[in-house]
Amino acid sequence: MYDYRNNIKIILNKTDSDDRSLANSLNAIKAIIAMAEGESTESKSKKIVSKPKKMANTQSIAQRNADLKQFKQLLMGLTELIETPGDDNAKKKSLSALHKLTFVPGVGKRYGNVLGKLDQAIQRSKTTREAVNKKIFEDAMKPKKEPKRDYRKGKRYTVIRTLSGCNLINDNGQIVYRIKESQIHSLNLKSGDIVEALEDKDNPHYEAEILRVVGYRKLRTRDYDPIEEFRYAVVQGKTGQLAITRNIKGEKLRIRGKDITIPVDSSYYQGEDIHLEDGSIVDLAWYTGDVRIKKNPSEAVQIRWIYQVDPPKQSDLSYKKKDKSKKEQEELTKLDMNLHYQRVGIAIGDNQNEGILEGIVTRYNGIPIPIDAFEGKKKIMERQIKDLDIVILMTAYAAHDATWNIQEFASKYGAKFAVSSSKGYRSFERALYRAENGLPAYEGTQTIEYKEAKE
Repeated sequence: MYDYRNNIKIILNKTDSDDRSLANSLNAIKAIIAMAEGESTESKSKKIVSKPKKMANTQSIAQRNADLKQFKQLLMGLTELIETPGDDNAKKKSLSALHKLTFVPGVGKRYGNVLGKLDQAIQRSKTTREAVNKKIFEDAMKPKKEPKRDYRKGKRYTVIRTLSGCNLINDNGQIVYRIKESQIHSLNLKSGDIVEALEDKDNPHYEAEILRVVGYRKLRTRDYDPIEEFRYAVVQGKTGQLAITRNIKGEKLRIRGKDITIPVDSSYYQGEDIHLEDGSIVDLAWYTGDVRIKKNPSEAVQIRWIYQVDPPKQSDLSYKKKDKSKKEQEELTKLDMNLHYQRVGIAIGDNQNEGILEGIVTRYNGIPIPIDAFEGKKKIMERQIKDLDIVILMTAYAAHDATWNIQEFASKYGAKFAVSSSKGYRSFERALYRAENGLPAYEGTQTIEYKEAKE
């Protein structure tokens, strides 16, 4: 603004005391004031006009950024749709960004036809066989996350063993949960064990999950029914005439001092993963006080557990003719290996297929020593492995935490080490061969030559 103060001073100095001079000076000062007010009004109006311009610029930048974001979302959605044709999430993402872009000024008029065709193409996208196979492969390769166990929420119960499975009772003696044999067999539970269990609502097969064994208390005989068992019994005979008389160690089945033969109805135990036949290995159990034991033991004795043991394959058999007049006899092939009485640790759960695997070690002149692979304490695990020559880990029967300890201590004490990822005894035999001959611990997909013993 122009400085009018000097002009007002000049007017006041030249003003006389008469009325006319005063009136002229007053008019001159009013004119100066009017001019000053006019300039201030003009400057304010300029400022007011300039503000909308700035706001308009700000809005245009924000709109431009929003449009670019939608365009980026469209490109990302199309990229995913190309990689995985027919994917619903990629379709939704692409169509959403495409529809928002049509509202951008000028885009609808210029590219309406192209965007319409693109919309239809996205909707017509279908899943291909290659995309499905890729998805299955990616899901299979993702590491499976073990469910987190919150031990703080587990409640304590006492185990009462039944012929198959067990009951969990509270302090008042009431049955709270019934657990199936498939969940507790590896834990080797017995009546009186105190466990911590947590209700599992997601799994339809059992009501609770046993977290750990925390103690034991001696029960009164009137509080439970004592159970006897016969482990690793061998099923023998032809189809329809199967029976059990002894176990894999040759020990006869004896109840109350008498040798007993238990007929087996294989049709009763058939299922998708269960198949009873000649050579099957099972555990038997019966109540000691069952009155049927004396008259008809077969009604009282029940098969508690069926071990999943791989039968010998046809490719694993060699044929030898003893005489031209005699029939061919099948003999199980033997690998070219002699352990020379080395101490072989078998890392497996307590009382699970031990007898079969120990027999394989003995077959090759080794000394079998079972390792409880469900024992999580490192000091106990270290004492078990410290003096061994060979350690074979059965991953199908080992606890996750124990596997790391077993590998660590086998390496620490220089024991030969190999892993059998299958439950079959042929897989265990090959793992024993790899450990003895310094071959890879894991078989995997690589080709490894297993030399057979010469006759």
